[in-house]
Amino acid sequence: MTQVSIPAASVRLKELTKLFGSTRAVDRVSLTIEPGSMVALLVFSCGKTTTLRMIAGLAEPSAGEIFLDERSITRVPVHRRNIGMLFQNYALFRT
Repeated sequence: MTQVSIPAASVRLKELTKLFGSTRAVDRVSLTIEPGSMVALLVFSCGKTTTLRMIAGLAEPSAGEIFLDERSITRVPVHRRNIGMLFQNYALFRT
């Protein structure tokens, strides 16, 4: 079996904003995540899921840019990003 190694990438958000009507779900978030880093977003109702959805390409930002290794992926379609997202949903596993 051949093992494939995928190099870690940096992620940078620049003034990322998402509006739902007049509601600002994400307001000018700027963040840099270095390759191989682990980051936790721990704030109640601050747009964490919306931010992750924009990085994965499941939601389009209203403003700002998303960079993967200094290459803008803001307008790259979800199926061409090679980024995954694990949804937090208690209904995923039923007993």
